[in-house]
Amino acid sequence: MRETALRRRAVAAAAVAALLAAGACTTTGPSDGKKPEPVMRGITLPSWNRTDYDSPAAARYLRDIGATGARWVTFTPTWYQRERTDSQLHPTEETASDAGLRRIVRRAHAAGLKVMIKPHVDLPGDVDRAEIRPRDRAAWFTSYRRFITHYADLAADTGAEQFAVGTELAGVSGDRAAWTRTIDTVRDHYDGTLTYAANYDEYTKIRFWKQLDLIGIDAYWPLAEKPTQDVARLRRAWRPIATRLAAFAERYDRRVLFTEAGYVSQRGSTTAPYAWDLSERTGDAEQAAAYRALLETFTGRRWWAGVCWWMWDDWPDSGETPAQLAYTPHGKPAERVLREEWGG
Repeated sequence: MRETALRRRAVAAAAVAALLAAGACTTTGPSDGKKPEPVMRGITLPSWNRTDYDSPAAARYLRDIGATGARWVTFTPTWYQRERTDSQLHPTEETASDAGLRRIVRRAHAAGLKVMIKPHVDLPGDVDRAEIRPRDRAAWFTSYRRFITHYADLAADTGAEQFAVGTELAGVSGDRAAWTRTIDTVRDHYDGTLTYAANYDEYTKIRFWKQLDLIGIDAYWPLAEKPTQDVARLRRAWRPIATRLAAFAERYDRRVLFTEAGYVSQRGSTTAPYAWDLSERTGDAEQAAAYRALLETFTGRRWWAGVCWWMWDDWPDSGETPAQLAYTPHGKPAERVLREEWGG
């Protein structure tokens, strides 16, 4: 993490204005004479098939993302392994093509958006990637380094501003030595900002944060026992979490980025933000309340590096959750919250 320098308030205000005029990420924080750190205003545009990033919908999705006030977009090329105990990773027809990924990064930059590339490893069906526990860990990490450096090279070649070295791999993320070697290898290929996207129940177990630039957390904390649209109640639920995160950021001298956060527009989304299939009842107001509570809780905290919301629209014919029940805020009250909070 780069330390901020003490500056006069007028200089800090001018720096903020320059960043905003250049289309950079937002900068917010108390007026204490220090120049605020940049804060990510991001939305993820995932891929589920080889041709997704070449879809005719791609340009429209990027325009719509930018219209919310977002200044970042995250792309998620995915490789797979057949079983949780396998030691080899491989691309499939569900892996976005390299050519398509390169093109959409160029399109995002042309649209004024910064880019994070966040490669995923998945298992067939609905098996959680956190359950990956290879029989041969050494062979798995060799395969993983081949996978992650492939995308580190692509990130470097396309000028992507940020890169995640892993996502929610709780079954193997405790191996500090293997991850330190992996991060060192990635840094040989890519010079930009690095993070790891730990699940909300995983981040305290990671022992390689000092080797990275940001602490990344997929922020799916349950906030309520029963469905609620009460923003004040949700903010109260965030308070003890925010206190713990502030102490954690200070301990590691790294800012905390919410590499993912999201809520389906279903009744009960605040009780289990990580779940896709809570209810067949729409919950647009609950989703919007959750968006507002998160942004109102964390915006302005100097240790917080921002959020990348999961996720924008699914691709046409993807066969995923219907849009009215899905994580996307598009066309819902949650999108209005983003526009209000982000100035879209």
